[in-house]
Amino acid sequence: MVEKRPLVWLSAANSNNCVRKELEANWNLIDFNLDEPVPLFTCVPEGARVGVLEFPSVRGGRMPWPESWLEMLDLKYWVAIAPELPANGTRAAQLISRYCSDFHTLPVDSQRISMALGHLWGMAAIIEPASSFVHDDYQNLALLGDSQAIRHVRSLLQRFSTTLEPVLISGESSTGKEAAARFLHSHSARAAGPLVTINCAALPTSLTQSELFGYEKGAFTSALSCRQGRLEQADGGSLVFSGINELKPEQQSIILRFLEESQIERVGGSAQITVDCRIITTTSEPLPDLVALGRFRSDVYFRLGSLEVKLPPLRDRREDILTLARSLLEALPQGANPKRLSKEAKKCLLSHSWPGNLQELQNRLRQGWLLSERSVIQASDLGFSPPGSGADALSSLSLKEFRDRADRQALLCSLQLANHNMSEAARLLKVSRASLYRLLDRHNSNPLNHPADKKPDPKGD
Repeated sequence: MVEKRPLVWLSAANSNNCVRKELEANWNLIDFNLDEPVPLFTCVPEGARVGVLEFPSVRGGRMPWPESWLEMLDLKYWVAIAPELPANGTRAAQLISRYCSDFHTLPVDSQRISMALGHLWGMAAIIEPASSFVHDDYQNLALLGDSQAIRHVRSLLQRFSTTLEPVLISGESSTGKEAAARFLHSHSARAAGPLVTINCAALPTSLTQSELFGYEKGAFTSALSCRQGRLEQADGGSLVFSGINELKPEQQSIILRFLEESQIERVGGSAQITVDCRIITTTSEPLPDLVALGRFRSDVYFRLGSLEVKLPPLRDRREDILTLARSLLEALPQGANPKRLSKEAKKCLLSHSWPGNLQELQNRLRQGWLLSERSVIQASDLGFSPPGSGADALSSLSLKEFRDRADRQALLCSLQLANHNMSEAARLLKVSRASLYRLLDRHNSNPLNHPADKKPDPKGD
């Protein structure tokens, strides 16, 4: 039996569209309620690429406006269903033109909308295949190099991929933990199965059970249909707890039984569901240290850390820096005049302490590519100061300040590469438009906004 494709359906609670029943034959509908407040985090299946936005009738009450929902769900394509053709210049018409690739008026021709959804699904699959990870350039190249440190990592990953035992991947931020997890999955006996990632830092305590275990229809007010949780979606494949050091002790207790018995129970249900998946965990803080501090349960740690891979920071694999830099530069749109690094720029790359690791390297190279007026990228283009002109001041910065600088550098580069188009800049950074605007606010970069690209209403975001 062919598995149904996921289709997000965003509508008001009083929606009663008969076209739903016909679409359910070929699609797995995932409902979201426009009348509910927009959550900070929600679970959309990894394969979800398209959605239906059903406008409620304005008769009998105020129409809820879905901008914040659309920003949070952040799908590739939306198809709108409206009670009637929106008048030109109205807010409904502006919203459809801004977010939707197609629209239909009631009564809906089910065959026509089904063909439109199938076409958009195929286009999304070609343009941007669904993925469990954010594929930054540095993540694709993170395991590249000939240093002893990275060769040892590759050897461990190769050996651990032959077993289905849990693997703990530790390392500083931006050292390539996601790349290591993808390697383990793609080289294992579960490579043909799904690779599902749980971003532990974005998992609110109050939603942990419903997001991880799923729920039955009617389990709570907005549970309009039965939905699988992230754990169940990983059945037959690999499950990655990304940043598990971010989980609170009460959340660790929730996943303990699953780690012990490989069974879950959906919210509102009573059936025991067995999930067969390989567990991969990443952490930016040593879990034994967190156990000693009382911030991490020892029983959870011992079920996750039987095999461990420690990824080295970039400062401990300096012989790989120029190889990585050359590969990252080649990944940029070179055009007719490819650019290369000057000798002074190479010296600065080799002597820098790299507190932001691979992400900082990528950000500096993007900046250098943009700022260099000739084919040779100078040290100043990369943001390095000449000897004796401020290096001492830089050395006094904290790790957080270095990372903040790297974040702001990434924002500047993405906006310049995208010619200040917010949607394109968000795609370059692999974040939603709402997340991009929050980053701009945090780093006081709003003057960079393009006047034609209006910032959405943050209410409910």
